[in-house]
Amino acid sequence: MLVAFTALTVEAQETERALIIIGKTIGAGVAVGMAGAAAISAITEKREVFGPALLAVVLGEGIAVYGLLIALLIILIV
Repeated sequence: MLVAFTALTVEAQETERALIIIGKTIGAGVAVGMAGAAAISAITEKREVFGPALLAVVLGEGIAVYGLLIALLIILIV
């Protein structure tokens, strides 16, 4: 039996958008938190890993900014 998909209500669309934003925020926070903790411990043991450690933290921040841009596009355009 085929089921026709109906358009989501406005409330469901807003809920979907909020869940997307929450997901990207939690994901970026976990990435930055884990990378930051590992970077600090690596720098403490060996100073010459500062550059690669900083790069790992910056990549996590990049994910956060990318997620924010996608969230804004979803909210404003859709």
